[in-house]
Amino acid sequence: MAELRPDDLCQPGDTLCDIRVYQQEVIIVPILLLSCFLIILVFILLLHFCPEKVDRIRPDGSKSASRRVLHGIDAPPGINVLEHESIALDAPSSYATFHPPNTYYSKTLPTSVSSRGRPPSPPPDPLKSGFTPIVQPRELPRQRLPSSFNLVSPLPSSFSLRTDSAVSLCRARMENRNVILRVLNDSADASERHSFLGFASFLSQLGPHPFLPELLGVVSLRAPLVTVVEELENRDLLSFLWRCRQENVDPPCEMTERRIFTMAKQVASALEYLHSKDLLHGNIRARNVLVSKEHTAKLWGLHGVYTRKNQGATQKEDPSMKKWQAPELLARRPASHSSDVWSFGILLYEMATLGEAPFAEVPVNELLQFHQRGKSLKKPSNSSNSLYAIIKGCCHWKEQDRPSLPEVSRKLTAAEKSASDKVLKAAGPVNIEQYLQEAGYGENNSYTVF
Repeated sequence: MAELRPDDLCQPGDTLCDIRVYQQEVIIVPILLLSCFLIILVFILLLHFCPEKVDRIRPDGSKSASRRVLHGIDAPPGINVLEHESIALDAPSSYATFHPPNTYYSKTLPTSVSSRGRPPSPPPDPLKSGFTPIVQPRELPRQRLPSSFNLVSPLPSSFSLRTDSAVSLCRARMENRNVILRVLNDSADASERHSFLGFASFLSQLGPHPFLPELLGVVSLRAPLVTVVEELENRDLLSFLWRCRQENVDPPCEMTERRIFTMAKQVASALEYLHSKDLLHGNIRARNVLVSKEHTAKLWGLHGVYTRKNQGATQKEDPSMKKWQAPELLARRPASHSSDVWSFGILLYEMATLGEAPFAEVPVNELLQFHQRGKSLKKPSNSSNSLYAIIKGCCHWKEQDRPSLPEVSRKLTAAEKSASDKVLKAAGPVNIEQYLQEAGYGENNSYTVF
């Protein structure tokens, strides 16, 4: 029997039969060709108008191939969806968002750090198990960068006694609000760039909290690298307390016992939030609290938290921290939540004395023996019995005898209701050199806010 050809299966003029027999040639192949054309067209348009989105949909193979030719550093986990993707640091002349003093200008940084050269990750710390990413940092769109920041100006030198050599601080306007720009200087090396971006990622993972400074966005795809944080007009609490010692300051600065309890509750709330994520602050003091125009206190000084969590670093031996550290830390024992409670008690003392150094009469090298003898902070002249009782409770020698943070918050709330609204006074302005010596900073040490 002769083999039937496809043409013999259908009667002449039977169109439906012809389509069924030749459906692959008539339908499937044209649809596949059209789909490929549309996909290529969309990819070309994205490549031209939205290169960031192309990076996010690019397959893994193309990412690994492109790493050999990209200059930059590895993004830390959390900066973008593509973990370990290289961040280009080339700054073309058309990308001139602003030029703050001593920061990036239009130049190429050829430094490249591969993931293979990164030190191995430290073993997980059981204290950090509860910390999980919540949100990604908001990358400011590239198209808006030239007009994102207005009225950029360096912060006055009085903003901090010393600024980080790797970071410049600027004040600016963005989206009709005041912001602080942390700008990484062009002198920063690869590890400083990695740490800068990693800290921005860490802040975003913390998530929003009413008493933590708000992270508004990052610029990580082009130099200069910038972290944008809300501005708190009254700066750090220590500077605020020192200004409250002066007469006729503008804007007016007044500290009352009721305000101490209110601001302390806000700091305790932020600290309790960190503890809920199994994070220790480790550096609670007035210089690490920021104050808004409405006198809202927000806990800062989080870079040490990030360093210990992400890089496995332990508490560094820093003489300028010892006056605020719990006895167990001075004895080089592990820190705990109650260690932060001790430092919180010292913070209350700073607020009650309008910024005096704690244990001013005790040298740093004799501090542990001072605590071992059962001595405690003297009662400030401006302090009520209820406030001093909370200070002494937080600064108890035995860790187990210190109150928990929720208990401290309840005591602060109860004391706030009957607190005095009398403006606190202190004997004259602070002598900076004397303060640094009494606080244990030493001749070559100072502090920075951001």
